[in-house]
Amino acid sequence: MNDGKIYNLLGLAMRAGALTAGNDACMSSVRSGKAALAVVAGDTGGNAKKKYADKCKHYGVPLVELGTKESLGHAVGKAQNAILVLTDRGFAHRILQLTGENIGGEAH
Repeated sequence: MNDGKIYNLLGLAMRAGALTAGNDACMSSVRSGKAALAVVAGDTGGNAKKKYADKCKHYGVPLVELGTKESLGHAVGKAQNAILVLTDRGFAHRILQLTGENIGGEAH
């Protein structure tokens, strides 16, 4: 996995308006069907991580674990972020490729 490329893609997606950051906004994107991929920080607490995983599974949104809250926040020009949601399928597909996750199904 090439974390540098992934972080660059996350930053590009943010600038393109194809990424949502923050708990409430991300969960809203997942529930509304706009989410193509959810990215959760590895150092997110167990209960929050389970909540994100359950919500993504229920709505059929792939979920990958990447980096730390600080590194995800830095990638998108914000403070620490536990979760990011990509709303563009192209960005989501490329990040799934780079992480080596299963593109056809759930990526947990």
